[in-house]
Amino acid sequence: MDLNTYLAAASIVLDWPVLAAIVAGAVYGFMVGAIPGLTATMATALLVPVTFFLAPVPAIALIVSTTAMAITAGDIPGTLLRIPGTPASAAYVDESYALTLKGKAEVALNISIMFSALGGMFGAIFLLITGPLLAKVALNFSSFEFFWLAMLGLMTSALVSSSGPVKGYVSLMLGILVSTVGLDITSGQPRFTFGVVELYGGISFIPVMIGMFAFAEILRGFSSTAAYPPAPETSAFRPFHGMGGLLRKYKWGYLRGASLGTTIGALPGVGGDIAAWIAYGMSRRFSKTPEKFGTGHEEGLVEASSSNNAGLSSAWIPAMVFGIPGDAITAIAVGVLYMKGLNPGPRLFTENPAMPTAIIFTFFIANLLLFPIGYLAIKGARHVLSIRRCYIVPVVLIFCILGSFAINNTLFGVGIMFAAGLAGYLLEENGFPIAPIILGIVLGPVLERNFIMSMQIADGKLTGFFDRPIAACIGTVVIILLLVPVVRTLRQPTSSPNPI
Repeated sequence: MDLNTYLAAASIVLDWPVLAAIVAGAVYGFMVGAIPGLTATMATALLVPVTFFLAPVPAIALIVSTTAMAITAGDIPGTLLRIPGTPASAAYVDESYALTLKGKAEVALNISIMFSALGGMFGAIFLLITGPLLAKVALNFSSFEFFWLAMLGLMTSALVSSSGPVKGYVSLMLGILVSTVGLDITSGQPRFTFGVVELYGGISFIPVMIGMFAFAEILRGFSSTAAYPPAPETSAFRPFHGMGGLLRKYKWGYLRGASLGTTIGALPGVGGDIAAWIAYGMSRRFSKTPEKFGTGHEEGLVEASSSNNAGLSSAWIPAMVFGIPGDAITAIAVGVLYMKGLNPGPRLFTENPAMPTAIIFTFFIANLLLFPIGYLAIKGARHVLSIRRCYIVPVVLIFCILGSFAINNTLFGVGIMFAAGLAGYLLEENGFPIAPIILGIVLGPVLERNFIMSMQIADGKLTGFFDRPIAACIGTVVIILLLVPVVRTLRQPTSSPNPI
């Protein structure tokens, strides 16, 4: 693309209807994302009727800004109340909440908002420069590569759990077991439904996530060992204070997280959720102080937050270049593009290159808006922490019930939330981590679907998982990760007990 294309795209984006749509979407997305249980996908889906009355670029700009804000705002309840807003936020919710318990909620919010914005802009630049090329690479991924990629995300979450790899694997298996509830993807037969019709569609991860993090925290509040965030100082929070020093200190972590999020987010059907988990795991593996992770350490938050929004941007690469949605949100956006007569595909870049370039430019503005809106959010966070616990708990419980009910508009989701909360409380009291359970529920269907497809392609031969070069490389890394705890256990002296 030449300079004239960029200038034409800039003139489209700087038109007042487009800017108004970006600002409106940003405010709306931030408000929805900060409410536990209301996801970015839900916020985007509710915008579809509004897009009927908008031109193509303002309609897509509205979706882009809403998504960017909602994903980032999901970190706020995770930091302040230990209620992750998205599956990606669950990867590092314990880290951010640990900072809040240490009286550093401002630091956690600063990192989440600033590095999410920087990661999103990194992804937008990458999308602008190498979008078509990366999309061609992504299309070479088959079910074998997706299977190993899902395995990599699962293994990483289990290995980095602070309770130890064995308990991490147990939690992971529980999550995968829960993900098998519902109709079998090949035969259509019910599995573990026990005749309950509501279970035929499976167990949604949203009520489980709300229950295991938020409701379990409420139950923990009744115990004498419960820890509460300290009241903030009377001085106002200083948004983005000290973030320049953190960027210099963890610059390689930021670049690694943003690059990983951009690469994995471009894979159709994957999105940025897996990227955040893998980025957090890689940050711990490459850190010089891995023992600090889980206690409120900034390093993991920097890398995972950067990958989160970077993956969100790059998910649009297969959507715009080939019309293949990268996640549920881009699937909605592709439908809006078709509705507006802009058929996604290579011809969109050749016949009217200014239009897709203008859409990419909206990512820059949407992520830039994270700074002023995030500034107000950080300033207001100290007021949330100043509220007495006896007033916060009922409000959190109401959000738990509303968020669980809103998934399918039934009380069954509320029951799932209560049951998951009780299970999460008992598991954490016995040292089993919760985060791998959530990832197991999210990635379980992806793992099963791609495993069955791969076995059908390979005629039931397991060697088929290593026939393709990329699949062989990722598979080798996964096997190494599986063997690491076994080798460590065997190398330990027999006289010392094996840690669990």
